[in-house]
Amino acid sequence: MLILSIESSCDETSAAVCRGREVLSNVVNTQIEEHKIYGGVVPEIASRRHVENISAVVEKALADAGVTYSQLEAVAVTFAPGLIGALLVGVNYAKGLALSLNIPLIPVHHLRSHIAANYIVHKDLKPPFLCLLVSGGNSVIAEVTDYTSFNIIGSTRDDAAGECLDKSARVMGLNYPGGVNLDKIATVADTAKYPLPTPKLSGNEFDFSFSGLKTAVINTVHNAEQKGQEIDVPVLSATIRQKVCDILIEKTLLAAKLKGYTQIALAGGVSANSELRERMQKECQNNGFNLYYPPLEYCGDNAAMVGVQAYYEYKSGNIGDSSLNAVATMPINYR
Repeated sequence: MLILSIESSCDETSAAVCRGREVLSNVVNTQIEEHKIYGGVVPEIASRRHVENISAVVEKALADAGVTYSQLEAVAVTFAPGLIGALLVGVNYAKGLALSLNIPLIPVHHLRSHIAANYIVHKDLKPPFLCLLVSGGNSVIAEVTDYTSFNIIGSTRDDAAGECLDKSARVMGLNYPGGVNLDKIATVADTAKYPLPTPKLSGNEFDFSFSGLKTAVINTVHNAEQKGQEIDVPVLSATIRQKVCDILIEKTLLAAKLKGYTQIALAGGVSANSELRERMQKECQNNGFNLYYPPLEYCGDNAAMVGVQAYYEYKSGNIGDSSLNAVATMPINYR
């Protein structure tokens, strides 16, 4: 099934052509340089750039795949969650295109598509498996019981892991995207020099909390500034990265052991973090687990992962119509 997919949930305008798990083209137009001026994504600017770029991005995706509009069998689009203005650009474009071509419209949940990024390169990966989904807005441990069926067993109670890394990077003066630049500059952690707390939670043992950790980093930097002391940015970056990875890895492995999973996947923007990938790989090897994670090109927002997930959404009967609307917040197991 030949699917044109569209992604516009944040600051990347992307279009791809996929056939099942096979990616024929994947075009991503990023706005990072523009938003870097403001230290983060400005929603209004993001929406305007999507409007300006989406037609050209779609045309290039079709050209790269050697496909014409008449050959398409469906149009897929990210409809939730994300920046509402940005989502609306993609949703409305996809609705109009599907209507004009008289082909099915497939709504795709953004978090589901991040998990599907693993299917592109790991042909042997199939449900059931456990997935750690970590990004700037989400930190979730989910049981992937089927391609369109998910059970959340752990999630963040406040900030996401990616937000913690991004805000820590920002207070240290690193450019947007903060988490990426923090990962690049980090050297060796020193918990004696920069002691950071480990959040303690009651209730669900698989839940996360990163707000206190983020606040501790901010206070560390501000206290040093008030005393005229210089922060060792590479060391503090490594220390906060280590702490975040400690929490993510410990809870994911605990969930796998207690729930009986031997297949673990990483997904989301933070799955590109070098320490998380390396340490999780070692821990999985030590415990006899199989670990899967996407190549770096598919960790960030892109339409290829949307197209792959759309194939399974279509097979499950998830078809949209002209009433489809964008939704800013929606759980991964919405139906």
